Amino acid sequence: MQNGYLKSDAIIEAFEHTNRIEFVPEELELQANADVALPIGYGQTISQPLVVAFMLELLEPQKGQKIMDIGSGSGWTTALLSHIVGQEGKVIAVELISQLCEFGESNVSKFGFVKQGIAEFHNADGSKGFPEQAPYDRILVSASAMDTIPQALKEQLAIGGKMVLPVGSSIVYIERESEDKFFKEEFPGFTFVPLILC
Repeated sequence: MQNGYLKSDAIIEAFEHTNRIEFVPEELELQANADVALPIGYGQTISQPLVVAFMLELLEPQKGQKIMDIGSGSGWTTALLSHIVGQEGKVIAVELISQLCEFGESNVSKFGFVKQGIAEFHNADGSKGFPEQAPYDRILVSASAMDTIPQALKEQLAIGGKMVLPVGSSIVYIERESEDKFFKEEFPGFTFVPLILC
């Protein structure tokens, strides 16, 4: 991928095996490989590949981890993460818009990840996370949390765990160092749809 955002073998392999064309509406299939965000309905978008690559490299997902994917939309990031975590891992996809949750689950099912029990979809408010399966080794949020990081997400992150999410026009990297200590780094200059709250 251009600009060298993809560096990790596992993430490069996931991109190669998880074609974005499977996650866009039929009428946009010709644009699927363009490095732009595309509409997927309900005011939401599928993020541009360059941004997804940047966020996944920051997140450093690993085989066997349990990962929460918030704002899973059409399911592309869930499929990428499912490919990386493999049979021993688990990806919990959380999407507030029920139609998109169904669309995402249908798309990810094409790759066998739902049937294998690697990916699991929940129609729920992402700002609250999914506490039933916490803690998570990694948390990815694909919609902007406006100007604050939801406390529920910080609480559901495992100690030593990492979270990558948009806050305003920045991508923020969080690492939980201890029960109440978090390392934070900010990367400005990005645009995301807002995280929808109940």
